Amino acid sequence: MKAPVEWILASGSPRRRELLSQLKADFRVVTADVEEWEPDHADPVEQVEENARRKGEAVAARHADALVIAADTTVALGKRLFAKPKNPDHAVSMLTELSGRTHQVLTGVALFFNGQSHVFHESSSVEFRPLDPEQISIYMERVHVFDKAGAYAIQEHGDLVIERYSGSFENIMGLPVQRLRDELVSRGWELLPELDD
Repeated sequence: MKAPVEWILASGSPRRRELLSQLKADFRVVTADVEEWEPDHADPVEQVEENARRKGEAVAARHADALVIAADTTVALGKRLFAKPKNPDHAVSMLTELSGRTHQVLTGVALFFNGQSHVFHESSSVEFRPLDPEQISIYMERVHVFDKAGAYAIQEHGDLVIERYSGSFENIMGLPVQRLRDELVSRGWELLPELDD
């Protein structure tokens, strides 16, 4: 009988840890110390896929026998990309710009296993409520926004800022779990009995 494959999440995000535990209870977290690729006028799909690939490669180079899962999420309003806010004023500016508008949340995911790699992305749509300065202030008092792309989290008082969304809720949180499961099964890597059809 083959030894079970170790799963490694190449992310320190507590939200991604929580989401991946829906697929597998036992995995290790190994963060990747790589500089994020954020060129001016980047295509959002290219950016999230490239950043996920960079994170995954850095960890997979040290853990060749494991399944390494890396992810990167961004918020895109047209051609404008929103990473994590740098300070409170930056967060207010982001939330003000997203107010009353529909944006995309894109997550790139990179998988590394047994010398192979596979990169994909998922996109969800989020419509914000119209927000006045007081509503933004209340939201920022309740939610720590500085580790979140776009300065918000759908799972933390999301009803204060979000009117509606379409697509994967988990993708908006930072890891499209169902799509990840489907991609693992379709690769035929046979990593876990519970992932078999």
